[in-house]
Amino acid sequence: MTAKKTYFLWALFASGLAALIVASLLIGAASLTSTSIADGVVLMVSRIPRTIAALLAGAGLAVAGVVIQQAVQNRLVEPGLTGTSEAAMLGLLLITLISPATALILKMFVGAGAALIGTLLFFLLARYLPKIDPLLLPLVGLIYSGILGAAAIWVAWNTELMQFLGVWAFGDFSGVLRGRYELLWLIAALVVLLYFIADRITVLGLGEDYARSLGLNYGQTLSLGLIFVALTVSVVVVTVGALPFVGLVVPNIISRLLGDNLRQNLPVIALTGSAFVLGSDVLGRLVRHPYEIPAATIFSILGAIIFLWLLYKPVKQSHQHG
Repeated sequence: MTAKKTYFLWALFASGLAALIVASLLIGAASLTSTSIADGVVLMVSRIPRTIAALLAGAGLAVAGVVIQQAVQNRLVEPGLTGTSEAAMLGLLLITLISPATALILKMFVGAGAALIGTLLFFLLARYLPKIDPLLLPLVGLIYSGILGAAAIWVAWNTELMQFLGVWAFGDFSGVLRGRYELLWLIAALVVLLYFIADRITVLGLGEDYARSLGLNYGQTLSLGLIFVALTVSVVVVTVGALPFVGLVVPNIISRLLGDNLRQNLPVIALTGSAFVLGSDVLGRLVRHPYEIPAATIFSILGAIIFLWLLYKPVKQSHQHG
């Protein structure tokens, strides 16, 4: 039954995603109504890179969400509630202050290092919190992220870098052009690598004691997972900005539909994340056409609604195991 549902979701999401890709290539301030050279330039320089960027960012954040949820054993957290995005912004601010001319890829690695430190601190904090109430950890994460975000705002305000922080804080694909999004391809490589350790990530979610009893190198697997999250979030933030809720709602939806077999679910999670982010970007172009609303704003509204639905809709017992 689960396999049939997986194939059905693959077909459904693949067809829906194909429609979104076509819409993304055709919709914009400039209408593509001919086969002229100008239209070809718009496609190659702007529309295609923008579409690919949305697909990669959505896939990466959705997968990063499920990894962090396994690491802290709580389905109500995501990189936006663990200080990961805010820590990445702090790192980017510091490297911009110290060396403004630093290459983008080096800034990304600095951001990843800061994101990893921020995520590790949250993980250490999570170890000392009681696991009785699943809402406690995301609430603490919200406060923790808020503190890091306030620190980033303070630094940016006092150094006149608020414009940079604004770009990093709100996911927007309108500025994506050929030559300015290619770092996102790193996400595709990371997701492929994660697929090969998906079973280890699944065991990680059983808790440290149980994972060690099954022979898992807990520390090594946890480090690999957190490095994946930090690299993914930092490359998204430095390229298009933060996109909240993607890593929260997508893994929960897929888990409720297909169970908890991460190796089986990982491609569907990535595909669904891509569809949600690209759909938000397309919708943002349509709401006030020819003006645009950032994809992060659109998905924040939709994600909040889905999140409330996930909180109040009971989980069916038959879907607890994949």
